[in-house]
Amino acid sequence: MIYYIVKTKYRGVKMSIEKVKEYFAEYGREDDILEFDKSSATVELAAQAANVIPARIAKTLSFKNKEGDNAILVVVAGDAKIDNKKYKSEFATKAKMLTPEEVIKYIGHAIGGVCPFAIENKGVKVFLDVSMKRFNTVFPACGSSNSAIELTCDEMEKYSHCEKWVDVCKSYDETLSE
Repeated sequence: MIYYIVKTKYRGVKMSIEKVKEYFAEYGREDDILEFDKSSATVELAAQAANVIPARIAKTLSFKNKEGDNAILVVVAGDAKIDNKKYKSEFATKAKMLTPEEVIKYIGHAIGGVCPFAIENKGVKVFLDVSMKRFNTVFPACGSSNSAIELTCDEMEKYSHCEKWVDVCKSYDETLSE
């Protein structure tokens, strides 16, 4: 993970956390970004850092689009897994995750900090999975492996500029809530 952060900085790209702070400044929310003293790069680490259950971490998964020339982001609850059959039905293609290099190329955030905010590539489409709707608030990353922001599902929809809500996950506890 450190390799990708260094690689991004090396290329002269503004660090993703700074881009996300600037993005949220447009909404007066830059001070709501949480920066942790420890890593929040995985669901488990993020849950520990934010002091919430892992399911409330909004993980952003990056996939190749149908044409294979850009990306799709699907934001899901921390305890959810992609259901390949549902994914193929929704997007008319198999779920194929981006490589770490493709994540930086298309999304602009390194793995561990991928989020649906401050994405400069207008070809990237963002979708939110209904697995998050069990919770009043969720915690997506903010462009670095030690950041997050607490948002309602309505705020996730607003700030991510998502295409729509989808149901492409399985294996999550539907009885969990706040």
